[in-house]
Amino acid sequence: MKNSSDAITITDNTANPAPLGLLGFGMTTILLNLHNAGYYAMDTMVLAMGICIGGLAQVMAGAMEWKKKNTFGTTAFTLYGFFWLSLVALLVLPKLGLGEAASPSSMGFYLLVWGLFTACMFIGTLKLSRALQVVFLSLTVLFFMLAYADFTGASKTPAGYEGIFCGLSAFYAAMAQILNEVYGRTVLPL
Repeated sequence: MKNSSDAITITDNTANPAPLGLLGFGMTTILLNLHNAGYYAMDTMVLAMGICIGGLAQVMAGAMEWKKKNTFGTTAFTLYGFFWLSLVALLVLPKLGLGEAASPSSMGFYLLVWGLFTACMFIGTLKLSRALQVVFLSLTVLFFMLAYADFTGASKTPAGYEGIFCGLSAFYAAMAQILNEVYGRTVLPL
């Protein structure tokens, strides 16, 4: 019989899910914003990235962050994963005859709410790494720029370039975490 004072230590041997979530977000954001900047039309490549990489990969990363008891990571990756899935649904459902297309005004409010959420999450990054501060600040700006474009009918080209920067910043943060862990030292500062 075990003594009641014997403690069982549980060690977390799971991998860091943040690079998966950051890459899912970053790569999809880069590709969507290349479209917004005018490099190509919206097509199934962007939609598939939104479903599979931006959506499902981030939701998986959010579930893995939950296992690690990381509320920030769980909330961020899960919600942004579902952001991508909802954005694809907004684009595809009307084409399937399942509702009217969202108006520019409703899309403006959709993006505005995401901008407000992201601004609040940015405040949380002030206790985290500089790299995450850049990701969340640039994402806040991106959502507000996209909302402005929908509300006013302005071009999304400037937002597209800002979004490419945002996606690249998430890509950098993910690769820094991966390479720093692999090499056991700071290869890329966070």
